[in-house]
Amino acid sequence: MASIVETQLSSLDFWANPLDERDELFATLRAAQGPVYCPLPDSPGFYALTRYEQVSEASRHPEVFSSQPTAVSLIDPPPKIVEFSGSMISLDDPRHARLRRIVSRSFTPRIVQRFTGDVTVLARRIVDELVERGPCDFVEHVAMPMPLEIICSMMGIPDSAYESVIDATNVILGIGDPDYVDPDGRDRTTALSERFSYLHSLMADLGRLRREKPADDLVTALTHANVDGEALTDLELARFFTLLVVAGNETTRNALSHALALLTAHSDQRDLLLADIERRLPDAVEEIVRYASPVTWMRRTLARDYELLGHVYRSGERVVLYYNSANRDESVFKDPNVFDITRSPNPHFGFGAPGPHFCLGAHLAKREITVLLRELYTRLPDLHATAPPTRQRTSFINGIKTLPCAF
Repeated sequence: MASIVETQLSSLDFWANPLDERDELFATLRAAQGPVYCPLPDSPGFYALTRYEQVSEASRHPEVFSSQPTAVSLIDPPPKIVEFSGSMISLDDPRHARLRRIVSRSFTPRIVQRFTGDVTVLARRIVDELVERGPCDFVEHVAMPMPLEIICSMMGIPDSAYESVIDATNVILGIGDPDYVDPDGRDRTTALSERFSYLHSLMADLGRLRREKPADDLVTALTHANVDGEALTDLELARFFTLLVVAGNETTRNALSHALALLTAHSDQRDLLLADIERRLPDAVEEIVRYASPVTWMRRTLARDYELLGHVYRSGERVVLYYNSANRDESVFKDPNVFDITRSPNPHFGFGAPGPHFCLGAHLAKREITVLLRELYTRLPDLHATAPPTRQRTSFINGIKTLPCAF
């Protein structure tokens, strides 16, 4: 088993293969009798947790399966990167609990709805522009604008910064993809640190401004938040913004792109949705997120020895929680490789598994996806992809770079 994993799972080339080949390998890994170990060159390897039960239990025990020093890299990143990227997604309690407690007070569904305004208005504008433009790249002109504009509007980021924010998120999440390499040929660490530095500087400037001149945006709420005498530091605010803009933008954008690709490939499901869009759409959104699994994995490091499904993992060992595999676990989902918008219940891990690291913005992401899909398929019922998607070459995100569409 190690030879399969060594040559495929740890290789970016594997993640560029057809999705069916990826799913086939993970089905093999879920059926493995023992733990699946994946060696890495020049770095400690990791165990692949591919079953639903494994991912669930590890997520419910953060005191054992630590998110530190990082949850988003198979190898330990250089200190220069940790300084910028150390958001609460890569922290344990009590630091994680403190940050989440402060942020949660300013990030409730009610407050988010007030800051984002009427998402329907934005969705209508995007579809208006699509109708006027005609056939185009769905990612660039439909899927990308929705989450980016919502997040930047919430945070009070000026329109002039949109292109630079997009570039930063693409490079941060797309390292390894030849389309997202640094144009000046700098090494990976330099390219990443420059993008992180840009996002931090953008938020630092805005944070200072909002402390002096409050406005009706999320940055003002966060800079003035005080929970039990605690507030976010400048660095914590910058790290939260980076997490929100990178994770929030990319996850929703890719879920929307996968939605069009899936509803094009599965015309029966598209017809079912169109026949009763209001009733079918909520379950359809959940199934799109399960089937696509926009975030593929998160890493954990063992804080102490722990027995999980008969295997003892040792302190210091690394495990990777593969959400995409858990979402296809045959013991939980009937016909897991079938795209079925009527699937219910649908206890997927598309926004992470239960536990303290469950996605804080899940409600916002589902709202954006629901509103935009409703607007698209109500006004353009014949909307479809005209060619297969071009996928990102990365293991962390199940990303789509381009997807031509017509109607």
